[in-house]
Amino acid sequence: MATSNSSNTLSSTFYLTGIPGYEEFHHWISIPFCLLYFVGIMGNCTILHIVRTDPRLHEPMYYFLAMLSLADMGMSLPTMVSLFRVLWSISKEIQFNICVVQMFFIHTFSFTESSVLLAMALDRYVAICHPLRYATILTPKFIAKIGIAALLRSSVPVIPLLVRLAFFPFCHSHVLSHSYCLHQDLIHLACADIKFNVVYGLVLITVLWGMDSLGIFVSYVFILHSVLRIASHEGRLKALNTCASHICAVLILYVPMIGLSIIHRFARHSSPLIHIFMAHIYLLVPPVLNPIIYSVKTRQIREGILHRLLPHKN
Repeated sequence: MATSNSSNTLSSTFYLTGIPGYEEFHHWISIPFCLLYFVGIMGNCTILHIVRTDPRLHEPMYYFLAMLSLADMGMSLPTMVSLFRVLWSISKEIQFNICVVQMFFIHTFSFTESSVLLAMALDRYVAICHPLRYATILTPKFIAKIGIAALLRSSVPVIPLLVRLAFFPFCHSHVLSHSYCLHQDLIHLACADIKFNVVYGLVLITVLWGMDSLGIFVSYVFILHSVLRIASHEGRLKALNTCASHICAVLILYVPMIGLSIIHRFARHSSPLIHIFMAHIYLLVPPVLNPIIYSVKTRQIREGILHRLLPHKN
């Protein structure tokens, strides 16, 4: 029986949703989404190219920034094709297996981005609190291990949630709430006991995001304690300014992430537009704003970009 359910589920087709009530404007609505995806892709590709090609940026801080750009693109790009297929009226259908792959990338890179932000907080802590040991602690080998650990820590725990979906019967509606697949959206369409997925998903979010946010908070407690011991006002501002971009990146990720989770769990019957708006903010705002923030606030990145655009000018 379980095998039959699994077989039926694997061959299931689900239907994505655009912007309810505004179907006749979908083609126009796609224009700002095109611009956002373009800005996000170009911005993150620029960051990756600058970090790779500029020897001055071959430092831990910029390696972590490159990881953040990869996580940003890994979280947003899987949604691009399905979103524009819906908005351009090509097709609203999505097969279950494609839906699961999309969910895997979205949730994995969402957790990965949070882990990278924790690593960047560690980078700022070492740079400010232990500057003389910075190069010996954050070696390229250690940074590579952090990146691999962040990816494994984010991907492996997601697998049990997605595997269980294959054994759920979906005997009622197959209409999803978004133009892409999210686990918390799909499980509510199942005609089965979803308690494990709900509890496990909540525990997973609490543990991973909770540990990351706690680690970031503790890092900044030590950073603030160290900064306050700097004698000059100018020195304190300079030290804190190196953390400004990271703090913005943390807020850009966590605020929409927490908002979307709260809405899916405690405001399921609110307006669909709220769900869709929050989901798009959660997936598109970090990839778009992070490169802009780091380009504006980080002199080395800004100089690297200008050097590529105006190679004959200093």
